[in-house]
Amino acid sequence: MFSMTGYGKGVAKAGGIELTAEVKSVNNRFLDVAVKSPRVFLAQEEHIRASVRQHISRGHVDVFVSYTDKREKTKTMSVDLNAARGYYAAAEELRTAFPDLKDDISLSFYLRLPDVVRAEENGGADETLLTALDAALEEALRGHAAMRLAEGERLKKDLLSRMTAIERLTAEIAERAPLVAEEYRKKLTERIQEYLSGKADETRILTEAAVFADKCNIDEELTRLKAHAKAFREICSLEQVGRKLDFLVQEFNRECNTICSKSNDQKVTALALEMKNEIEKVREQIQNLE
Repeated sequence: MFSMTGYGKGVAKAGGIELTAEVKSVNNRFLDVAVKSPRVFLAQEEHIRASVRQHISRGHVDVFVSYTDKREKTKTMSVDLNAARGYYAAAEELRTAFPDLKDDISLSFYLRLPDVVRAEENGGADETLLTALDAALEEALRGHAAMRLAEGERLKKDLLSRMTAIERLTAEIAERAPLVAEEYRKKLTERIQEYLSGKADETRILTEAAVFADKCNIDEELTRLKAHAKAFREICSLEQVGRKLDFLVQEFNRECNTICSKSNDQKVTALALEMKNEIEKVREQIQNLE
């Protein structure tokens, strides 16, 4: 069982390159991967996303890539003539406005201006850089998975303890349920005898009690609750459980609501409401699971 929340970091060093990859994830209904990396890795962003998809199936994932390259590499100098013309036009405008200014504009002046001359490395990411990227990313994803697994196991322990509470409440309701109809029959008999001075029609009383027992019968709901609890424990042994448990919790809620509406008994209703509280806590925790 994995949580959707986690963090992992990987570092790869090779031939003057030091590359760092970080993976951070939070809850999300679907898988959403955002990559933030230097432009040199622009062509590798889909490869990075594919690597993430191999390890993660759900959540919002941010991948951060940074590197330093101390290797000697050939660089190409490019000139932005438009920028230079802009600077020249501005200088001429200043010369006109302030004729007393000393004119010291020269070629070296333009070379020092921002954006006029740019140094660009030849080519994109080379083999060494790509190898470092894969190694660092894989290490980050493994660390991320280890953190998510540890958090998932903690959530699993909490979920199973709450499922034990739900099973206990189900058993208490099942123990109480058969007594509801009998208590109704007794109360009905007392009321009829009170109104008719002890001359109650036993057949009518039994009929009314039978109708009441049928209306408030929750045997099917209790049976389904027990089956859902068993399925819940089985699903918890899997790795990717979030969507399955989310659906199952909806079924728990449905059965619990039906019990509340059919019980017509204060004790059963109180137990069912306590169960709804446990189910809601389970639902909140499941939102963190992959």
